Amino acid sequence: MELTLRFFANFREDVGQKELEREFSSGSNVGEVLESLSKEYGIDVFEDGELRPHVSIMKNGKDVVHLDGTETALAEGDRLSIFPPVAGG
Repeated sequence: MELTLRFFANFREDVGQKELEREFSSGSNVGEVLESLSKEYGIDVFEDGELRPHVSIMKNGKDVVHLDGTETALAEGDRLSIFPPVAGG
């Protein structure tokens, strides 16, 4: 299945582009996609096997925390947006 992946802030820098289309196995979930991206680009989204605090992953505009977290199922054409923790004041 093909997914659209969007990256923000330092994750965009790690990947080298704002958006990309990528093929994943049918039935993949958010955690599997993030693990693949982490291995390929070194984006740091996990801490002790869980999403790092303040990392936001949006599936089609909805935060996966309010769905099934990293177990959220994905389907053809879904869009994942990956936001790093933001600090400042």
